[in-house]
Amino acid sequence: MKSNASEVALDLFPYLKVYKNGTLERIAGVEVLPPGLDPETNVLSKDIVIVPETGVSARIYRPNLISEDRKLPLVVYFHGGAFCVASPAFPPYHTSLNKLVAEANIIALSVDYRLVPEHPLPTAYEDSWVALQWIASHKDEDGNQEAWIKDYVGFEQVFLAGDSAGGNIAHHLALRIKESNLGQKLKILGIGMIHPYFWGTSPIGPELNDRSRKELVDKWWLYVCPTDKGCDDPLINPFVDGESADLAGLACDRILIIVAEKDILKGRGWLYYDKLVKSGWKGKAEIMETEGEDHVFHIFNPDCDNANRLTKRLASFFNQGKLPFQLKCQSEVLG
Repeated sequence: MKSNASEVALDLFPYLKVYKNGTLERIAGVEVLPPGLDPETNVLSKDIVIVPETGVSARIYRPNLISEDRKLPLVVYFHGGAFCVASPAFPPYHTSLNKLVAEANIIALSVDYRLVPEHPLPTAYEDSWVALQWIASHKDEDGNQEAWIKDYVGFEQVFLAGDSAGGNIAHHLALRIKESNLGQKLKILGIGMIHPYFWGTSPIGPELNDRSRKELVDKWWLYVCPTDKGCDDPLINPFVDGESADLAGLACDRILIIVAEKDILKGRGWLYYDKLVKSGWKGKAEIMETEGEDHVFHIFNPDCDNANRLTKRLASFFNQGKLPFQLKCQSEVLG
């Protein structure tokens, strides 16, 4: 018989377990792959330290064959995992970034922010913010500089992107940039949000008919952010008061939101899109829904047709550059 100390106090399926003796066991997102040259995509990657004092780091990717004469877009990527699991070295994320960089011909920097519970929120947001500050420092001549950024990045073509929790992080950083000095140095051209992790106490959309999954997602958020605001904390519910005015302050010109038909978070993605279009924000909003798929399917099934379509759509988004805006909004459904 197990002792009380080894009994599970909290089962945060499918991410982790907490035992009565305080031990934490991560179930998902623990595997790692080393960086290097990926023979399938011919993409090169390496790990870099951004802040030695805290250990904040990133994995940076570039095409193996590259010319210094042509500057490439930079995509700053934030991985998912409910703020408590995974890393850029997690094999599905490493594979996904290799494929995206090859398809889009970009430089990508995947931020290894610190995780809950060892580092409570808002640490993940602060680590990601520090990463953006570090990137912006490359426009100066001094400091801790990375050659791949200094030599190959076009600083007028910087994007934020992320899936699930990473999409949430991208949203909050884009709000923060406009009101900061960082906005003077770093122009964010667009944001790609893939199955973004937004939530709320009152159910909407598919949450209304799937009580068990609603309760599961409630449980995730209440664990990673145990405040008195619960699932209506502004970090997870940007529309808790029904307002969308803050979205007008997003520091970018274009936003692509991608949702999946079977994802319990789908309603939140569509709500974000609707609020964005009505907010007075001056950019171009786009949304794409993938039929027949669930949350972050492209990460765990990267070779399926829908994953390839999603990657191509992101690649197109990152390569539109400074083309004139012809549409205020655009939506599409891919099956």
